Amino acid sequence: MRLKSLIFIACAAVVSLLAVHCMSSEAATFQLGNSSAVVPMNVKAGTTAHYLTDYYPYWVGADDVTTTDERIELNNTSGDWSEFVLMTEAEVLVSTIDVWHNGEALAIVVLGGNRDTKGSYMSTTVVEDGRIVVEATQPVVEAIAMWQNKAIEGVEIEGNTIRVAVPQCAKNYDRSVVRIFAASEVGRFNDILLPLERGEVVTSAEDIRRQDAQSQILYSLMIDRFNNGNTENDWKINSPEVLDKVDYQGGDLAGITAKIEDGFFTDLGITTIWISPITQNPYDAWGQNVNPDTKFSGYHGYWPIYSTVVDKRFGTEEELRTMLSTAHDTEMNVILDYVANHLHINSPVLQEHPDWTTDLILPDGRENIALWDEQRLTTWFDKHIPTLDLEREEVCEPMTDSALHWVRNFDFDGFRHDACKHIPLNYWRMLSHKMKSEMPDRPLWQIGETYGSVELIGSYVKTGMIDSQFDFNLYHTSRDVIVDTNRSMRDIAYVVEESEAAYGSHHTMGNITGNHDKPRFISIAGGDMPLWGIDDKAEGWHREVVVGDMEKGHAGLQLMKAIIATVPGVPCIYQGDEYGVPGANDPDNRDMMMFEGYNDYQVKEYAQTKALMQYRRGSMPLMYGDYRTLYVDDAAWIFLRHYMGEWVVVAMNVRGEARVVEAQLPEFVECDGLEMAVASDNALVKCLGEGRIEVVLPAYGYAIVSK
Repeated sequence: MRLKSLIFIACAAVVSLLAVHCMSSEAATFQLGNSSAVVPMNVKAGTTAHYLTDYYPYWVGADDVTTTDERIELNNTSGDWSEFVLMTEAEVLVSTIDVWHNGEALAIVVLGGNRDTKGSYMSTTVVEDGRIVVEATQPVVEAIAMWQNKAIEGVEIEGNTIRVAVPQCAKNYDRSVVRIFAASEVGRFNDILLPLERGEVVTSAEDIRRQDAQSQILYSLMIDRFNNGNTENDWKINSPEVLDKVDYQGGDLAGITAKIEDGFFTDLGITTIWISPITQNPYDAWGQNVNPDTKFSGYHGYWPIYSTVVDKRFGTEEELRTMLSTAHDTEMNVILDYVANHLHINSPVLQEHPDWTTDLILPDGRENIALWDEQRLTTWFDKHIPTLDLEREEVCEPMTDSALHWVRNFDFDGFRHDACKHIPLNYWRMLSHKMKSEMPDRPLWQIGETYGSVELIGSYVKTGMIDSQFDFNLYHTSRDVIVDTNRSMRDIAYVVEESEAAYGSHHTMGNITGNHDKPRFISIAGGDMPLWGIDDKAEGWHREVVVGDMEKGHAGLQLMKAIIATVPGVPCIYQGDEYGVPGANDPDNRDMMMFEGYNDYQVKEYAQTKALMQYRRGSMPLMYGDYRTLYVDDAAWIFLRHYMGEWVVVAMNVRGEARVVEAQLPEFVECDGLEMAVASDNALVKCLGEGRIEVVLPAYGYAIVSK
C-alpha cells in the first residue's frame, strides 16, 4: 500500500468514525448486540464470505450493512444481510463496517493483512486528561478504537502516540471494554483491550470479576475420579468383563461441593471449574480392550443415553444446584462438558430416530470409524456411539435444545464442548443464537476441543459460535521442546505469536498442562513415558508408570505451568497436575485424586503451582497485558507483559544446564527496583544499567520479575 494512501486513510479514520452516543433506546441496543465485544472480522485481499450471526448471533438479518471506508465494498447475497461478502484490495486494513437495526448501528471491526510480530508493538501507558494514551514502537498510520461494539470518535494519532477518550456512556455500565486496533506501514500492531468499571479503566486485580474471561484459570476434573462426597450413590458394574480400573470409583457432585467448601480450588487460585459430562450413561459395559481383555463402563460420561438427565451415580439435580450455588458464593464459575457429536446406541432418541446418524459404511465399503481428518464431520468414535448427522436441521434443532437445557435450568457459566471439529458449523451457530437470544444478560462462556491448524481451530472462534478453543498446538510444541533437546525455545515463542496473530492479542484460548486424553506430562518430562515408539495407552495396563527422573520431571512440569500462567490465554490445570501425578494415557491418567499424603517433590510442586496461579490471578499485566518477546534463542526466552504502566518480565530456560541471559527493556520499562515475584530455586535477576536486564536461570528454570 502506498504511503500517500495510508496518510489519507489515517486522517479519514479520525473524522469519519461512527460516534458513540447515549441513546434513549441504549439499554435495548446494549442487550441486543452490545453486551459483549464482537470478535473482529479477519479478511484477505479479494473476496471473503460472512454470516452475520457469526458476529451478532442475536440477529438473523439486518436492515443494512454499510461502511464509509472506500477500500471496502459490501455485497448482500441473501436479501436480508444474513449472508454477505466483503471485497477489498487493501494489503493492510484496520477499519469497521456498520450493522443497522431500527435506525441504530453497531460495528464489526475489520482487520486485513498480517500482524507484524517483529517490530510493531503498542502499549497502554496512562489515562491523561480523560484520554487513554497508547505508545507504539513505530509511527501509527491508521487506528480505530471501540467501546464495546461502537467506534469511538476523535481518535488522535500523532507519530507513535494514540489518544482515545472513553465515552461518557461507559459510566452507566458496571463493566464494558475499550479496544484499540492500529497499523504501521509494515503491518498491524497488537490490539489493546481495557476493561472499564463504570467508565474508569480497571487497574487493580481486586476489581476483576469472575465473569471477566481474560481473568480465568480453569481446573479440569473428571467427576467419578475426583472426590467421593456421598457414598450412598456409589455403584459399580461389578462384572468380570470390566476391570476395576475402568469401572466407577465413586466420585460425585457432592464431592466437588466438599472441595469447594474446604477451599481447595480457592487455595490454588482457580476461577473456573470444568466438570466432565453429567448426563445419564449406560448401566452396562461397552467397547473392548485387548490385552488385557476388558470392556468399559461409562464412568467418564461421554456416552450419553439421555442428554438432559443427571446420571444418578453422580448425584441429583438438587446436589447439582447446591454445587453451582456453592461455587458462585465463593466467586467461582462452573462450566459443563457437553457431548453433542454422538449419542449412545441405546439412547431412546436413536431408538426412535435411527436415521439421525451419519453412515457407518462408506461408499468404498470401509467402516467410517476414527477417520478423524478424512471424514471429519461424519466419522464415528466407536460402533456403540454413532455420530449424529447435525448438518440436518431436524437433528440439529433438538440437539441444540438439549444443550440449552443445562443453562436454561441450571446456573452453569458456560460449556466445554467435546469434539468440536467433528461437528458442523451450523450447530454452533444455532446453539449460540438460541443461547444468546434467550439469555442476553448472562455472560455464558464456551470453549471447545479441536485438534488441527490455526485456520481450522479459528474457524469456530466467533462471537456467534464458540468463544475459545484449547491451544493444543502450544501444548504439543511446549511438551516437545521441554523433552527434546533437538527442538528450540524459538518454536514455543513462534506458536505463542502465531496464536496471538490468529486469535487476537487478548484471546482466551485454553493453555493446558495436559488432559484426560494424554499421558501425564510429568512422566513424559521425567523420561518414564517416551514420546515416540510406544503405545501410550497400553503402557498403563502393563506396568506402573512413574515419573522417572524426579528432578527433571517436576522441573519440566513446573516449566509447563510457568508457560501457561504467563503467555496470552487461559491457564487450565488437569486434575492431579497441581502436585504431579504420573501415568500413561487413558485410563492410566484418570486415577482417583489424592488430597493428602504427597511426597516431598509433590509438596513442592503443589506450592509452586499455587504461587504461579495466585500470582497470575492478581496480575493485571498477565491477564490483560500486551505481549512481546525481548530475547529468544534455542534454550532461553524472555518476554514482556505490559498493562497501563505496570509490567512483568518472564524468563525461561528449557535446557538441563543453567543459563545467564540478558535482554533490552523497552524505554517505558524502568529497570531499577526489580523484584522476583515467582521463580525456580536459585533464579536471580539484576539491572545492568541503560535498560538492560540480566537473569540467571537454573536448569529448566523460570523467573517472573516485576517492579
